Amino acid sequence: MAKLSWDENGQRLYETGTRRGVLFRKTAGGTYGVGVAWNGLTGVSESPSGAEETALYADDQKYLSLFSAEEFGFTVKAYTYPDEWGLCDGSAEVASGVTVGQQVRRGFGMCYRTVLGNDEQGENYGYKLHIIYNATASPSSREYATINDSPDAIEMSWDCKTTPINFDDDMKPTALLVVDSTKADATKLAALEAILYGTELSDPRLPLPAEIIELMTTGEETTEETTE
Repeated sequence: MAKLSWDENGQRLYETGTRRGVLFRKTAGGTYGVGVAWNGLTGVSESPSGAEETALYADDQKYLSLFSAEEFGFTVKAYTYPDEWGLCDGSAEVASGVTVGQQVRRGFGMCYRTVLGNDEQGENYGYKLHIIYNATASPSSREYATINDSPDAIEMSWDCKTTPINFDDDMKPTALLVVDSTKADATKLAALEAILYGTELSDPRLPLPAEIIELMTTGEETTEETTE
């Protein structure tokens, strides 16, 4: 048995930052294309919704609760974006440097990292890798203003929605997968990042959840059986 304690050294954790954004635009065939770096990414706000309770009553008392499906949405903020984002934002290039808006919006996937810190190692403690699938962006507003004595760059923002995808017969579909570097196997995580970010020999690509789970869990069942 052990007595509970709070705020011990190394256990004061926090999460911050948004970095290493990668965009994977969907192709006309429905697969994800080669990933491209998203420079100028300033923030991603995740906003799950749904899972709302509907209470049912019988015999003058609460009988049971039903919950609506959970949905995953998010907002992307950036000072700029890669050219590949144009089709995701409803813009089509008709000539070099000429685009038309209000076109069909292409679906996309993306990944980005947030920093995990603690009181001993600061921001070197670790990070979380967020991987998003099957997303579409809504039209966004942009405020253009005259340059004045307090200049500021335009920060663009897009509200995005997702459609979850099936990946396991025993689990519900999902559009979000998160990997924690402080808990995941370092070698397997490095292999995953080589897929997402590319190498000198391979282009960056977006692996589906089933592939990632297989990669990150390979060998774990064998280890548990051996331990027992």
